[in-house]
Amino acid sequence: MSDKPTKEQIYKKVAELTARIDRLPTMVLPISVILALAFGYFIALYDVIDIGIAFSGTSLPYTGLTSTQASIVVSMGLAGYIPGAILLGFFADKYGRKPMLMFTALLTAIGSLGNALSFNFPMFIVFRFITGMGIGGDLILVPTYIVEMVPAVKRGQYFNLVYIAGWAGLGLGPFLASVIDLLNPAIGWRVIFLIGATLAFIVLIIRSHASETVRMLALKGKLDEAEKIVAEMEEKAIQKTGMPLPPYNPLNYKVEEKNPFSVFKNKKYAIRIISVMLSIFFFYFGEYPYLTEFLLWAGGLSNLTKAQINELTFLYGLAGVATFLGAIALRYIVEKVRRAILTTLAYFVGMLLGVLIATIGTINYNVPLAFVGMLLTNFIGVGWSNQLNYLNGTENVPTYARATSFAFSDGAAHLGAAISTAIILPIISSIGALPTWVLFQVPMVIMGIVLIFVLPNTIGQSLEKINEAEAGA
Repeated sequence: MSDKPTKEQIYKKVAELTARIDRLPTMVLPISVILALAFGYFIALYDVIDIGIAFSGTSLPYTGLTSTQASIVVSMGLAGYIPGAILLGFFADKYGRKPMLMFTALLTAIGSLGNALSFNFPMFIVFRFITGMGIGGDLILVPTYIVEMVPAVKRGQYFNLVYIAGWAGLGLGPFLASVIDLLNPAIGWRVIFLIGATLAFIVLIIRSHASETVRMLALKGKLDEAEKIVAEMEEKAIQKTGMPLPPYNPLNYKVEEKNPFSVFKNKKYAIRIISVMLSIFFFYFGEYPYLTEFLLWAGGLSNLTKAQINELTFLYGLAGVATFLGAIALRYIVEKVRRAILTTLAYFVGMLLGVLIATIGTINYNVPLAFVGMLLTNFIGVGWSNQLNYLNGTENVPTYARATSFAFSDGAAHLGAAISTAIILPIISSIGALPTWVLFQVPMVIMGIVLIFVLPNTIGQSLEKINEAEAGA
């Protein structure tokens, strides 16, 4: 095959390679790649909730920040998600998934290390923003990479494997962080950030050994390299199952390397992308105040003693384990219920009802009630919703714009997180805690319902079938 294949050769080979991957009966990615992706999510999700513990009422006095400054630092980290997601997502579509996955890990490591060493408000702001950029990019690129490298059959379950490991960051991480924070509040918050930095540097090293995705290699005309990877995947699948591979049927569609932003010229894609963006926007609008400022708000309740605040911090961290368990539970239904329907269910049951119960229990300081609410919020609201959001964002767009379009959806959506974390505490003081916490959850449920009418059923379907072959380029 020539060094510069023709467009027709690329069209034909891309269709063949993707069909060969989609018909594989099992996932054959190296365990090192799975771990590198999973630990990237571990760090991202560990960071999201653990900053709430690092700035809890227990450790906040030792950071040198006021509660207002801590709230701004949280918001700046979330604001960093937006340029991180959009810029790195665009570069991933232009230059490849692998180099950007390495760069996201580097940014996260530098930012977390900087926060561990911070001693004033400006340092917290700068390094928190850098961390946010790295995490924002990682949250985009991990699902983009995995959906492009696993077969269509049970894609949600394969994707879930990474999430189960990654969700430990929201499950085991908060429990560990709460213990560290309570054991030594003076330096515990620094240790929490330092753990994140250490893990990020490890991920950077592991990801350097991963390959580029087959779809991206083929789209860039690197057909020989893509063919070699697929052949190795087929050989591993045969060895793993002990059975011959089923036949494959390449789809007839046209694929081009285009400007990723041209995807918005296609009406079907534009409607999908904007709908997903709004659903995630309002999900983040309701989710992040709970993850990052629930303890900060609870620490200001006049009816709680210092001992009760410490107890709540511990229970909040312990409840994070439910996120990890929720990710495991999702594995058994993710391929049985349409993504959009499951998303709406997760939004409603997990976040709306969970936060409602947790808030009532905290206001009246009913420990069992508050703990049940936290468990419910984490088990379904966080453990299910995030994964479903990422599947919705990556499955419904073409390869040439997958990272960019999801970066737009998730990056712009993080404005919801930045806005809500900045305004929720003043709003609580104005209209009250219960109305505020509940009202912040309602819009996402409405958008979940909208997704049911907008997104196609992607279960078991080839990415190219529901996109390039049906919606066009």
